[in-house]
Amino acid sequence: MADVFYVASRKGLFTYRRNGADWNTGAPDFLGEPVSAVLRDKRDSAVYAALNLGHFGCKLHRSDDDGGSWKELTPPAFAKAEDGDENAPSVNLIWALETGGDDEPGVIWAGVNPGALFKSEDRGESWTLIESLWNREEREGWFGGGYDKPGIHSVLVDPRDSKKLTLGISCGGVWKSDDGGANWRLTGDGLRSDYMPPDQSQDLNTQDPHRLASCASDPDTIWCQHHNGIFLSRDGGETFSEFKDVKPAVFGFAVAVHPNDPDTAWLVPGVKDEFRVPVDAKLVVNKTTDGGKSFTPQSNGLPEPSFDLVYRHALDVDETGERLVMGSTTGNLWASDDGGTNWRQLSAHLPPIAQVAFG
Repeated sequence: MADVFYVASRKGLFTYRRNGADWNTGAPDFLGEPVSAVLRDKRDSAVYAALNLGHFGCKLHRSDDDGGSWKELTPPAFAKAEDGDENAPSVNLIWALETGGDDEPGVIWAGVNPGALFKSEDRGESWTLIESLWNREEREGWFGGGYDKPGIHSVLVDPRDSKKLTLGISCGGVWKSDDGGANWRLTGDGLRSDYMPPDQSQDLNTQDPHRLASCASDPDTIWCQHHNGIFLSRDGGETFSEFKDVKPAVFGFAVAVHPNDPDTAWLVPGVKDEFRVPVDAKLVVNKTTDGGKSFTPQSNGLPEPSFDLVYRHALDVDETGERLVMGSTTGNLWASDDGGTNWRQLSAHLPPIAQVAFG
């Protein structure tokens, strides 16, 4: 089981380490600075932290000694416009960091806002814009979901073939590449959006898949927490089926999948759009163990009343499928050691949490 996890928050990066039956943390790295994404590269144990400093832009750091020291790297960035165009794109947020495959040492992927994918082949030292995606004419139809501009928040690398990539874009749908990003195709038949006119609800290019998560042992199984519900793909994101009438709600942001059981997944439901709070002010984690045929709300140890919102990346499961961690926008942090049946609060006083990730 994983004995360390990271909490990316609005005011720093917290590292929690297992101490017997407890989890302990010390002073955060990057105190007072918004950390938008964190990644532990299990291939070489490096830790990456992305910061969003607003007026001062996005920053990226790497630690090669488990957080003992940090090296500032050049973050993903668009080429500067030679004519001084004020409308030239700039990276507003590093939303997702993912490693390449085991056969690609040093490869890191970064999904950013506004709707771009970057690749590093040297452990984050330099970055290349994937122009084959950026230059797709369909990108003109993307729009922001929560942010003013669209963003790439989910980057799935197939562990069987590192050239196979699947992206989740809000709002821009599901995109796949079979050749390492040289070519792309829009997929996701079965997804729907009720925020579009009825005759455009199944337009693949305007879907808002809040989060995509695949099963490590069965990568063709991809769970999608969509703006309009819960969807499941058994063919690597080509097509999806929808689960309706799931109580207490089908709306949410976060989803995690058991690494060894594609039929087991966890989601955090809520009241959508103008509210974005737990249903009936009761925070629960919905768990399915039968591929979505049934969902069981797990609430033991979770607060009621509660107005916590759990972001896309703020729920994670370790490599055994038994330990989970979850953080909220109100600074609450919980952990489970039994597959999400029981939860215990680790902190009620953290800054708003953007991501939790096991090391």
